[in-house]
Amino acid sequence: MRNINGKSFRLAAILAVGMLPFWGIPAHAERIKDLASLQGVRQNQLIGYGLVVGLDNSGDQTTQTPFTTQAILNMLAQLGVNLPVDQASKLQLKNVAAVMVTASLPPFARAGQNIDVTVSSMGNAKSLRGGTLLLTPLKGADGQIYAMAQGGVVVGGAGASAGGASVTVNHLSAGRVPAGATVERAVPTAVGQGAYVYYELGNTDFGTVQRVVEAINKATEAGTAEAMDGRQIRVRAPEDANARVAFLGRVENLDVQPIAAMAKVIVNPRTGSVVMNQKVTLENCAVAHGNLSVTVGNQQPGATEVQVKQEGGSLMSVKAGANLADVVKALNALGANPMDLLAILQAMKAAGALRADLEII
Repeated sequence: MRNINGKSFRLAAILAVGMLPFWGIPAHAERIKDLASLQGVRQNQLIGYGLVVGLDNSGDQTTQTPFTTQAILNMLAQLGVNLPVDQASKLQLKNVAAVMVTASLPPFARAGQNIDVTVSSMGNAKSLRGGTLLLTPLKGADGQIYAMAQGGVVVGGAGASAGGASVTVNHLSAGRVPAGATVERAVPTAVGQGAYVYYELGNTDFGTVQRVVEAINKATEAGTAEAMDGRQIRVRAPEDANARVAFLGRVENLDVQPIAAMAKVIVNPRTGSVVMNQKVTLENCAVAHGNLSVTVGNQQPGATEVQVKQEGGSLMSVKAGANLADVVKALNALGANPMDLLAILQAMKAAGALRADLEII
């Protein structure tokens, strides 16, 4: 069986079948906090532009990245260093790299709290390893500064080059600064609206919404929770801040048995990955699949050879599968590699033989 990206569907199938005993166990109850989020309690994305210095001749080539030179001149001017125009155009600082700095501001973050930041090269720097991020303001979507970042960049990789040859381990043009940003401005976070708070499920499911409502009303009192639609639940909560926090702490830890997931097959055509859950079933069908290849060769100057080859594909019967093990066994019997399997699954779905939603990501 041929491999795609070093992985085969047969191996994935073996792993899937090996886990069937666990899938056969009824789904465990989950906490409400794992099924739903509280409306208004969210992260906020921050972004900034900065400079990383102290690199070992692996920074930007400033002649090809004029924004790096401009950033250096602006920074030096703020520090009281003014370079003549003729000298500024000749800067060749291979130890400096222009970077984009990103971070997520967690809910309820307060001034003085530290958060991690990600530093990514935006020029042609070869590596950020060993560099130091200079003081960089991080702004939100409203253009306001919410944090200031600075510190040593940690890169999870290594690289070396000599005599035109190079070796690189992992990615060197991006890294992290743990606790590298200090929050300067808090984002007001309102927990609910007046006497109510709103929970939103991660996935739309009317049955699960109803079970969450029943669990909350059973643990508190009738009418405390109401289903607004297939995703949102309105919950009456105490208006006193301390009492509301205690109430939400009890609610989010209530156990709820979610409705079983729908049958679904996820296909990634870029990597050839195929993943299906335990609800997928097959009906009896017949499948024939052949590959068509076109080869264009240049044997002699001015002479081009074109070959068209089609591999034969005999008609094969695929037996119905009532569980995941049967489905995996039936698909493996076709002997198709992952890329061929993508086309076969789509055809099965169109023919009504695949009892599952087919999602392409």
